[in-house]
Amino acid sequence: QVHVVESGGGLVQPGGSLRLSCVASESIFSRKPMGWYRQAPGKEREWVATMTSDGHPMYADSEKGRFTISRDNDKNTVYLQMNSLKPEDTAVYYCKSIQFGVWGQGTQVTVSS
Repeated sequence: QVHVVESGGGLVQPGGSLRLSCVASESIFSRKPMGWYRQAPGKEREWVATMTSDGHPMYADSEKGRFTISRDNDKNTVYLQMNSLKPEDTAVYYCKSIQFGVWGQGTQVTVSS
């Protein structure tokens, strides 16, 4: 059975940083694209970033320059480094195996003073 499991969320002050981690089963991770999405209260889930199968990062315009996606193929893990966090970044962040459509359970990020 495949799995996608996020971790690393929490409460952070505006301007702070967090690094989210997503561990996935090797069968859906190895040389496959992985993505981060988020859903704020009362809003639709939106795309944040993708790491393509050949290691190229892609970002939504609002996150460019603040967020960095990376992957560690040895650990079947994709990361989302988030810097200069703003209150509007508050959301549940989800990891997804893009090719297989498998979602994680999400991790809560709250940006507040």
